Amino acid sequence: MLFKQWVVGAWSIFDRICIFLQPLGDLFIRCWVAKAFIASGLTKTSSWSSTLLLFQYEYQVPLLPPEMAAVLAVIIELGISAFLVLGLGGRIPALILFVFNIMAVVSYPVLWTPAGYTGLKDHICWGIVLLVILLHGTGKISLDQAVIWWWKRRHPV
Repeated sequence: MLFKQWVVGAWSIFDRICIFLQPLGDLFIRCWVAKAFIASGLTKTSSWSSTLLLFQYEYQVPLLPPEMAAVLAVIIELGISAFLVLGLGGRIPALILFVFNIMAVVSYPVLWTPAGYTGLKDHICWGIVLLVILLHGTGKISLDQAVIWWWKRRHPV
């Protein structure tokens, strides 16, 4: 009986610690996945002529001209990633980046070769993390939560 009480008590403490740390974990995964997209966007802006060449000859983005696809990619990678880090817009930035990630995998055939396997694994990992954010939400450390808190204070029920 004493062992059972110890296990239940230890589990209760562990559970409270996990619940306490959950908002930090949510913030961490948002920042971690956004870092990959922000780094890619900054790389694209650092050498625009190279970026345009990649979109013309390497990436096979369907339905968009290469110039428009490049501009849209930079806007999504930098702008939407910032919204994700801030936790602004809830699940919408995660959804946009999730779809963008799928398009990146589809549009870059090198990822489907043995030479691109590592890059494909990265995209799969980012996709899984974005899916978790999409299904779970941005968490308590987010601008969405700050807006909700502010709204409830200004408009009590």
